[in-house]
Amino acid sequence: MKFVLFLIISLLSFSSNVFTQTNSDDIREMLESRDNEIKELLGPSGTDYTQEQRDQLKDIINDVIHYTSMAQFALGNTYDELSEETREEFISLFSTIIRDNSLNRLDIYRADVIYNSIEVNGNIAQVETTAQLDNVRTPVDYKLERIDGTWMIIDMTIDDVSTAESYNRQFQSIIRQRGFDALLESLRRRAARA
Repeated sequence: MKFVLFLIISLLSFSSNVFTQTNSDDIREMLESRDNEIKELLGPSGTDYTQEQRDQLKDIINDVIHYTSMAQFALGNTYDELSEETREEFISLFSTIIRDNSLNRLDIYRADVIYNSIEVNGNIAQVETTAQLDNVRTPVDYKLERIDGTWMIIDMTIDDVSTAESYNRQFQSIIRQRGFDALLESLRRRAARA
């Protein structure tokens, strides 16, 4: 979905390039701002984390990840078959588990981030970064979507493993073997431990 109205070909080319550049700048600024906010919140390496810091970190993560999109992808066609109430519960449980997993190793948020590329295609963007912590370099890529005027992460790929695709494989396997109700009950138990 490349932008916008076809008035004059040269104008189209010029405005598309400017818009894409503006979007990539906005995306980088948003991601860097979140990264700096998290680093400031966590303080220097070796610091003990308070529950208040963990709660604030959850809020920062909530502001940038679009859990509904990730949950919808993870469930595939099953998502469309659910009642609104069941969808809401599923998204709530799913987001709790994602946030809990993201808080398991807080030191990783201290990594230096190198932005390798940001490609914008309409309302979808792909961001490729390298996170370096100590002497370990890890590729971390983000897929973002512009939702209600705000860029939101809809997938993260760490070391070539997509978060959304991983959950999709896990969930589809459980649904095929034991049904959706078994998956929902498993998520309830996991979320209760979070």
